[in-house]
Amino acid sequence: MNTLVALCAVGAEKILGNELKLLGYKLVSNAPGRVTFTGDDDALFRTNLCLRTADRVYLQMAEFEAADFDQLFDGVYAVRWQDFLRKDSRVVVDKVRIYKSKLNSEHSIQGMVQKAIYKKLGDTWHMQTLPESGEKSDVRVYMDEDRALILLDLSGLPLHKRGYRTDGGFAPLRETTAAALLQLMTWRRKTPLHDPFCGSGTFAIEAALYAYNVAPGFGRRFALENLPIFNSRRAEEIRRAEAEKIRTDVEVRITGTDIDPAAIERARKNAEHACVMAGRALNLIDSSNKVPRPDFDVADFADITAPYESGLLICNPPYGERLGDAEQAEEIYRKMSCLFDEFKGWQMGVITAHKKFQECIGRYATTLKSLKAGNLDTTFYMYTGEEKRKNHGNRSRAR
Repeated sequence: MNTLVALCAVGAEKILGNELKLLGYKLVSNAPGRVTFTGDDDALFRTNLCLRTADRVYLQMAEFEAADFDQLFDGVYAVRWQDFLRKDSRVVVDKVRIYKSKLNSEHSIQGMVQKAIYKKLGDTWHMQTLPESGEKSDVRVYMDEDRALILLDLSGLPLHKRGYRTDGGFAPLRETTAAALLQLMTWRRKTPLHDPFCGSGTFAIEAALYAYNVAPGFGRRFALENLPIFNSRRAEEIRRAEAEKIRTDVEVRITGTDIDPAAIERARKNAEHACVMAGRALNLIDSSNKVPRPDFDVADFADITAPYESGLLICNPPYGERLGDAEQAEEIYRKMSCLFDEFKGWQMGVITAHKKFQECIGRYATTLKSLKAGNLDTTFYMYTGEEKRKNHGNRSRAR
């Protein structure tokens, strides 16, 4: 049994934990932005392929007390790195996170961990110098109250890089964040979904992948595939098993609009790439079925009306950091109040970093959720059921 650590947006730990439990893995603990769990050897590949809300997956190599550099070196050296790395691997200690530890120099910790790994590999293979000419292998270190956690990256590129988005436009929402917000709204595929600020189409595409049961990692490779522990035969079996789960016989109504024609063109291209990715997965099981594309059209949000009596309106409207003008963002928010009238009976979810969003739109959300989206501290405002049409002077409690 392996101990693994999955990273996510700060605030999305519970959502990621639920995903892991649905995959059949046992949760061990969580901390801000990460969830620790146990899984069999299949979990190393399957979590990278299937998790929608994780940013990375790591294999936990060691956890030990390290109040000084001797303890840090010895703890890292004790790991059987020769089982996980190749003779030509280029080891990079990419990040160090420190919290209340005596060892508090990121640069010094990086150097000591890398030294211990190369020393172990060199001693094992009787080599004074390792070539470092092969694939890069990233190691991450957490120093938490004098306790070291040593992790080996299994993902490579962050998992939000699904492979379908060739052009995200300006300040796009991460795919993993979009997937987490859909889960927060408990969206189901039978419910119509519309994004009135669709940009590059992230919400709509992530909703489509979820609705048709398409694993988000079908269109890319993972760092695991460069490691000697990778079982290519078993990975292919897992891919086929996940391809068998894809549904193309379900009714899904997912749409997006944007005032910018270039944004709509990007959204359509990205959706096409995502659906082609799904088609290639279906080819693994000799299926010629196709995953339908979401519908995107050019339209100002102020001109659209609800196509159905109920559904989910979800969006990432422009805000100060993206527009460069907070006043312009506030004007958009004031105009957005019309959506409550045009989409009566719909739930609404809005993510923004702008602190005056509720004041400007004139409505107070049923529930608020703080999320760290990239480098931004954002809030997700959820308006559900009748609550969204209450008098805007009646503030609901943020949870």
